[in-house]
Amino acid sequence: MGANPFLGVVYHWLGGLASASCYVPFKGIKRWSWETYWLVQGVFSWIIAPMAIALALVPNLFGILQASPASSLYYSYFWGCLWGIGGLTCGLSIRYLGFALAYPIVIGLCAVFGTLMPPIFSGEIGAIVHHAPGQVILAGIGICVIGIFFSGWAGRAKEKELTTEEKQASVEEFQYGKGIAVSILSGVMSACFAYGLASGKPIAEVARGQLLIHHGADLWQNLPVLVVVLWGGFTTNFIWCVILLARNRSANQLAGAPAPTVDEPRLLGRRERLKAAMMVMNYSLAALAGVIWYFQFFFYSMGETKMGKYDFSSWTLHMASIIIFGTIWGFALKEWRGTSRRARGLVWAGLLVLVVSTMVVGYGNYMKANETTAVTVSTR
Repeated sequence: MGANPFLGVVYHWLGGLASASCYVPFKGIKRWSWETYWLVQGVFSWIIAPMAIALALVPNLFGILQASPASSLYYSYFWGCLWGIGGLTCGLSIRYLGFALAYPIVIGLCAVFGTLMPPIFSGEIGAIVHHAPGQVILAGIGICVIGIFFSGWAGRAKEKELTTEEKQASVEEFQYGKGIAVSILSGVMSACFAYGLASGKPIAEVARGQLLIHHGADLWQNLPVLVVVLWGGFTTNFIWCVILLARNRSANQLAGAPAPTVDEPRLLGRRERLKAAMMVMNYSLAALAGVIWYFQFFFYSMGETKMGKYDFSSWTLHMASIIIFGTIWGFALKEWRGTSRRARGLVWAGLLVLVVSTMVVGYGNYMKANETTAVTVSTR
């Protein structure tokens, strides 16, 4: 199947919606420490969901991985491990700053590093800069950065306008200094996911051959790459969560959340039922968060196959979509309650600019796809 950039943009928007929504179920988890629910969601998002969906949609998954170049497997896993640092610190940045302020910082840095570094390292950036479709895409990336700037400006205005009590009403553990530091680290390290996907292109090529033979379509060729990259991400997060579980003595939460203190023996049965219900709810919400999280890259991998020659721009589309839907969630969760009209205006301005940026990037890819099609037809 050929390139279809506008369908690719739709897939990237769906991925952005999944990414922005995956943290919402965490708000319903009770009496679990951060490391407990982060580890549980990680098992679902980085191990169970990628493997289950790849096994269901890609024929001979393990044969594909075995036939892939060892260097591609190694670097996909390696960059996944480094991305894992960005992933776990992203959760911490939202914990300390909330959606509205953390996302622009994390995603802004991630967008710039993750979009431009792969073509720079591969030596393709020169051709992109001197080619009309590439110039349009780079202009779209620049517009995206402007939109991120507006979002960050709005977040800063919010931080100045609200009192500590007002901030903590929507973000319970609000800590501006620590949150900013963690967000910067998260943004830089999260870009490593794009490097892992770029390193995994030989794996995708092997998968593409299998998919074309069995299904006549290559829409899911990147799913095996996701399996390898996410193994790396899980490794980093698992090690850190185990350290925290041991240090905070919170591992027993995995076997049962602390029950309410009840002294009367006649209420013992009710206490146990509450404990069991809380465990089921916590595991269910953490699993839901993990599966939703995975679907951001499920749709991302589909969108990338539709972007054509300049698929590096997929990263910008994904980041812009995350900020768009993350900011909408910020309003839905009342994180902007009590802010001025100016601050809210900056938010909506940022959203508008980001939507425009996705359209410009999509059009640049459309230009490239049509150019490629015209050349193919003329040579027949």
